[in-house]
Amino acid sequence: MRRVLPPRGTLVAPDPGRLRLRHALRAVLGVGLAVAGAVAAGLPLKAAITGGLAALLALFVVTDPTVRRQAGTAALLPLAGLPVLTLAAWLHALPLARDAAFLAVALAGAYARRWGPRGHALGVFGFMMFFAAQFLATTPAQLPPLYAAVLLAVAIAAAVRFGVWCIERRTPPPAAPAPEEGRGLARPTTRLALQATAACAFALLAGQVLSQERWYWAVGAAWWIFVNTASRGETLVRGFRRVLGTVAGIGAGLLVAVPVHGAPVPTAALVAVCVFGIFYTAAVSYSWMMFFVTVMVGLLYGLLGMLHPGLLGLRLVETAAGALGAALAVALVLPVTTHAATSAWIARALHCVQDCARDAARRLAGDATADPAPRVAELELLLGRVRTSVAPLVHPLSPLRARRARARRVLELLDDCAAQVRGLAEVAADPAASHDARLTAACERVETAVQRLVAPGDAAAPASAGARAAVPHAPPATDRALTHLHGLETALSGLAGPLHHGPNERAGAYGLTS
Repeated sequence: MRRVLPPRGTLVAPDPGRLRLRHALRAVLGVGLAVAGAVAAGLPLKAAITGGLAALLALFVVTDPTVRRQAGTAALLPLAGLPVLTLAAWLHALPLARDAAFLAVALAGAYARRWGPRGHALGVFGFMMFFAAQFLATTPAQLPPLYAAVLLAVAIAAAVRFGVWCIERRTPPPAAPAPEEGRGLARPTTRLALQATAACAFALLAGQVLSQERWYWAVGAAWWIFVNTASRGETLVRGFRRVLGTVAGIGAGLLVAVPVHGAPVPTAALVAVCVFGIFYTAAVSYSWMMFFVTVMVGLLYGLLGMLHPGLLGLRLVETAAGALGAALAVALVLPVTTHAATSAWIARALHCVQDCARDAARRLAGDATADPAPRVAELELLLGRVRTSVAPLVHPLSPLRARRARARRVLELLDDCAAQVRGLAEVAADPAASHDARLTAACERVETAVQRLVAPGDAAAPASAGARAAVPHAPPATDRALTHLHGLETALSGLAGPLHHGPNERAGAYGLTS
């Protein structure tokens, strides 16, 4: 048999502070203890699998900015998941009602993103409880042990996350994202929820044509493709990566899961490896994450005594059906182009650079209430969204080489802006830094440069030459601040070319699609 290599990704991506490694190890511990707790309590195999999934989700999807809010969200997970699990079990024998309920849960789960990280986590947990009921063919008689497993697993995962190994207390909380703009169908979460539901409806019909027993895989694939996406291009790339990871995972499943065929000890060890891989790669490669998910699914089917090569092949076809549903939905239902989404995120990142320079200038002028550090954290989040949004433009399969080169140049210059902003914030926090007229002038020039990028017609005149005059005996901290501000000016000036390339030089176009 020909060996199938895993998808291209990176298992050696930078891991500052080894956060990904610690999150992955903690996930293995939390999921392992949750499953062990279910087994020790005498719960059946299906309940142990459900508990393991609940623990995995509790550790994976709860991303609130503070530990206190994370704990609150984790406590709410059973309240969102158990009613959905109950509904799915009671509708098990009523296909039409079950299908309608699944689409309603998909709509609600996607729309819940409107309420930020907590809404997102509860929406994902609710959707996955309905999905798990289909995976395990849950009936009302099986609910009591499943309830016990979910409650036990969430409690154990919370004890591990907030007690035994609270990584979050050692890391600064991320800045909160800006509130959504728009109303009605113009609101991003509303539009995404409708797109996800349309994709799931197509996937449900296509999945049932392919299989009356495993149709839910298509629905799950379609729904998950929309998680953390905001444009047509992002969704298409994510769908491609999901299929790629599934193909490689099926190849590995044929080599690993089929020979093991449900033997408890090796299956448990391999599932632990997969849980580690899911958490370790999720932030850097969706394809790698799907590779580990697919291998884990094959191992679970082996535990249930259902695994055979044809089942893995069916999973691939169902995943492709879900990806096709997602592609059709983003193309036909309230589409948002990659160009529009990218422009919006770049504009927000540039405004954040502007705000950081302004706060740094106030701090250097002696205003103790001004602090650019939170702006730096916010900028890191915004640049992450820019990278995600621009991913379709820099994808190796993109045939538009000129656009790809411009997009890569934009990313390089934005990264340079972030580096200069970080350095400026460090200098501003230095007590030795003092007010200098040159700092004020340089910050004004940064603001002007940003205005020229986001609103060319409204840019103010640059600072006068007199404001740049040297001040003798300036402290070293001031010189460092000036160096960072000059580097920031240079990067912003460099962005004018790739952003405004083409016949339409409005900031909304940003030249990346011309």
